[in-house]
Amino acid sequence: MKKVSIIIPVFNEVHFILKTLKAVRSAKIGVAKKEIIVVDDGSTDGTHKKLKKSKNQNKKYGVTIKIVRLKKNKGKGAAIRAGLKMVTGQIVAIQDADLEYSPRELKKLIKPISLGYADVVYGSRFMGGEPHRVLFFWHMIANKLLTLVSNAFTNLNLTDMETGYKVFRTSVLKKIILKENRFGFEPEITAKVAKLNCRVYEVGISYRGRKYEQGKKISWKDGFWALACILKYNLF
Repeated sequence: MKKVSIIIPVFNEVHFILKTLKAVRSAKIGVAKKEIIVVDDGSTDGTHKKLKKSKNQNKKYGVTIKIVRLKKNKGKGAAIRAGLKMVTGQIVAIQDADLEYSPRELKKLIKPISLGYADVVYGSRFMGGEPHRVLFFWHMIANKLLTLVSNAFTNLNLTDMETGYKVFRTSVLKKIILKENRFGFEPEITAKVAKLNCRVYEVGISYRGRKYEQGKKISWKDGFWALACILKYNLF
């Protein structure tokens, strides 16, 4: 009986976190069990209070929810590392807390792993026919450039290395020592998965991107650091 552990790193998402939990709770994922691990990465806007209030409510739905709180904001990578310590499922999915990625699509990301022919699945915003909000041109160029450089080193033919939707066999993640605290997690995990010779798949997903005034947090500095991480984790 397979179980999926869904890690939700969250920082200052007071307006989204309950909607996200509800969507993840109700999502049909195609396996027998799921647990939700929310890592509050030092939120200061009331997110943690909402999480504490929601914990008892979640019990009514028969879904195990674990809440971890980091005292200080450390970044997405650090939050994921904290969440991994709580995982009991055979499959791990990363779900952003802002609903840019729809939990309804978790099922198709999990399927290649649950059927036994994939070790890692990336949800690509740049393939398939799913709805995709039209937003930042230069973000798209940066994403494609980073993916191209990453592919050149890993010899993978990904279309979206920087995607926030990634699903793994837990046994694969346990072989990897993660170091990046912020958004460098994406190129780091990609380099290390490639070195393990994992069976990597992509599926097309929808994407409802946010603007900065709506709470989007990644910046151009993270793009430069991602490039540095591609070189760091592939060459050394």
